[in-house]
Amino acid sequence: MKYFPLISCLFVLLFFGCNEVKPKGEKELRTFVKEWNQAHTLLKAPSLERDYMPVVNYYGNERTNTQVQQDKNLLFQQFPDYTQQALDNQFVITKEAGNYLVTFTNLVNYNGLEADYTLYLSLILKNGKFKIQREGVIEQANNIDLPIFPKARKNRAFISKNRQLFGDFNGDGLSDYATVISPEIISNKTNETPSNEVKDCAGGCRSIITFSSLDLKDITIEGAYQSALENLKDLNSDGADDIGFWDIKPTTKTLYVFNATNGELFCEPIVINTNVHKNLKLIDVFKKTGPNKITVTRSTQVNGKWVLKSEVISLD
Repeated sequence: MKYFPLISCLFVLLFFGCNEVKPKGEKELRTFVKEWNQAHTLLKAPSLERDYMPVVNYYGNERTNTQVQQDKNLLFQQFPDYTQQALDNQFVITKEAGNYLVTFTNLVNYNGLEADYTLYLSLILKNGKFKIQREGVIEQANNIDLPIFPKARKNRAFISKNRQLFGDFNGDGLSDYATVISPEIISNKTNETPSNEVKDCAGGCRSIITFSSLDLKDITIEGAYQSALENLKDLNSDGADDIGFWDIKPTTKTLYVFNATNGELFCEPIVINTNVHKNLKLIDVFKKTGPNKITVTRSTQVNGKWVLKSEVISLD
């Protein structure tokens, strides 16, 4: 009978592994984490798609694989100097009912700053490949309020399903971004309502360009309800990217060219009659043509006919 506990332990060890991971399995897990970290350092969100299950618990929230990649892409766009690596001396692997829980300390660099935090990945083996089921930080981890985590992006009012335009709009040498808060369009369309009718908006039609950089003020465009943003780069040599706003209507497209640092227009809005001048792109209506000079092209009526007319504008 005195050998019974020893025999029982050997039985568990042989058939269940006693929650320990074999050396070969540990090596494969470490390799997976290393390659996963390397994809982050190379800023390659599409490369991470293969590492996740179709649905993942992602920092406490259920997310699809596609949503995870979208968040990673936002992270890389916001911090184009981003790198991360696992510290080998703080690497713990446990096996839980066929899953592998890997806990390790990650060292990250972003915006010239350095920080570390304790991360966990819950992995499952599918068709001979490890797949991530859960990703997050442990509750007791240091630096859990770093701006690199999804919570920081989610908590900003202007981060939503809207498209973000990235650039250095305040001239500090770091990447930031802009997005548009659009009004709610009132649907009053009937069978007798023409499809090219201008829309009505709840509370009035106006769109607001808002920036991630808190030192930049919002820019309001009255009458706009459908829009697109353009990064026009640095037009006036002040070290900051400037921003273009397309006001899209059924029969016109209007480009507003703003100085992002103060919200002022560089020129009169550039109106294109899209019934006549179709399929024009940004380069067809706007160019930087010299130091502090731009050339704009707009639709103009001459002798009763719509023509495109260009002019050079000095930004001095």
